[in-house]
Amino acid sequence: MTPFQYQLANYGPKASWQTPSTSDAYAYCQDLTAATYENFSVISWFLPTELHPHFAAIYSYCRWADNLADEASSDAEGLTLLAWWEEQLESCFQQDAHHPVFVALKRTIHEFKIPITPLRNLLIAFRQDQTKKRYANYRELLAYCRNSADPVGRLVLYLGRCYSPDAVVYSDRVSTGLQLANFWQDVRRDYNMGRVYIPAEDFQQFGLSVDDMPKCAQEEAFRELIKYEVRRAQQLLEAGEPVVDYFPSKLKVDVALFVRGGQTILQQIRHQNYDTWQRRPKVSKRVKMGLLMKAWWEIHVRGKKFGLDYHEVVA
Repeated sequence: MTPFQYQLANYGPKASWQTPSTSDAYAYCQDLTAATYENFSVISWFLPTELHPHFAAIYSYCRWADNLADEASSDAEGLTLLAWWEEQLESCFQQDAHHPVFVALKRTIHEFKIPITPLRNLLIAFRQDQTKKRYANYRELLAYCRNSADPVGRLVLYLGRCYSPDAVVYSDRVSTGLQLANFWQDVRRDYNMGRVYIPAEDFQQFGLSVDDMPKCAQEEAFRELIKYEVRRAQQLLEAGEPVVDYFPSKLKVDVALFVRGGQTILQQIRHQNYDTWQRRPKVSKRVKMGLLMKAWWEIHVRGKKFGLDYHEVVA
């Protein structure tokens, strides 16, 4: 039984449990957040303590939804589980929450005045993963990211109490850039799940066939294709960097870390000559620590606008 299968057995649609207290629900979300691997920690040392439970509640909602989509035994089961999760979301906004994630989320959405739209849009993307496995062009992929990635950045803006139309423009660029970086990091993992996020038109541009991916992944042209996609993600992350300065001082380090985290993944892909089929790039603990401390120094000691030089940390 996988860790998530254990969670599903205890808190899934067929399970029976007592509605936890709000404090117990937040504790559950924080435990789940701490136990789940991500490229960069959702909660860093510099995140204000009072925000820890709220970030954990939002993360747990996203993690559960993602797992319901990815770990289902079939696409049909995934759709059924996601429909159940959306029912829980709707009930939460009607002040009727029983699942530990939604008991915590109910308090968070009330305190930070979070609307249902970004939370619901994430489920649109997860359902799409059950029905759409390939993308014809970059425009289609960006449309997917508008639901799979951009809502996450917008939720963080709400937690920072700095949501505004101007901030959203930069946040969406960062969120989509991070999503693309993750796609190019996980090319083989996604393929093994039956999904190809590299647009078919890009395969054609480099003389490759999406229908013969395991074979063409060994070719130099495939590495050139990944290089092309990495450049796109890098441009989005750079264009979204100003979002950091929309956040209050207490959150700038964490947001800067996520931006630089995506750029570091892209740098790791460059370091292994764009071959993410043979080996999934990872960021070492030393690099993570270096990025975190450098972000803190630049923002809180030097007090400069966001524009950190991270290359010396990842070299």
